[in-house]
Amino acid sequence: MNSNFSALISCRDVLRSILERLHPKDLARAACVCRLWYAVASEREVKERAFKSPWKVGRILGDPSSPGFWRYPSLGRFAISHRLVRGDSVPGLALKYSVQVMDIKRLNNMMSDHGIHSRERLLIPVSDPALLHNSTCFIEMDAYAKREVAVLHPHGHQDGKPTHASNRLITERGKRKILESVKRSMQVDDGTAEYYLSIANGDPRAAILEFSEDLRWENQSGH
Repeated sequence: MNSNFSALISCRDVLRSILERLHPKDLARAACVCRLWYAVASEREVKERAFKSPWKVGRILGDPSSPGFWRYPSLGRFAISHRLVRGDSVPGLALKYSVQVMDIKRLNNMMSDHGIHSRERLLIPVSDPALLHNSTCFIEMDAYAKREVAVLHPHGHQDGKPTHASNRLITERGKRKILESVKRSMQVDDGTAEYYLSIANGDPRAAILEFSEDLRWENQSGH
């Protein structure tokens, strides 16, 4: 029994060292192979390492509201937190951080420059990946931007209090409604709907599109 247990531990360690080197989207697919692969691929450390590896991020603190967050480690998933002070303007910040004005507005869900006056901070797109090297980022849901991002704070710590779970825009009830809608559209069970929602980062349209593409591929392969 002890030898079997040792073999299982060794197998998990080897599997972990392999899976954590995969791209997050491939990691999600690997989790569907069997229970052991699912268990290892679902470990927080494995998902975090796969997510931060492309940008050489040191640490990522906090847990996202959606597990699909980990599967898309694009540079757009990261942002710099800029605490607003008197005299700040969107064009001025764009010049300071070497980004486009429209990119700042898009990230912060701003219709005009006047939106800056009602906020304490702005999220700034990361233009230079080197800024993320060995950094510590915090997963945050920004109330104004209405999106969840890994935020780099210039001073190394979060400004103010982290957003409470009750204030998150994505509620469990809302997730269930989306899941039921996707199930009806695809005519599948809960597990299948959850899988496609996870690889689509919670976007029901993208989930249905992914499902349709896989279904089309299966039909073509069957001929």
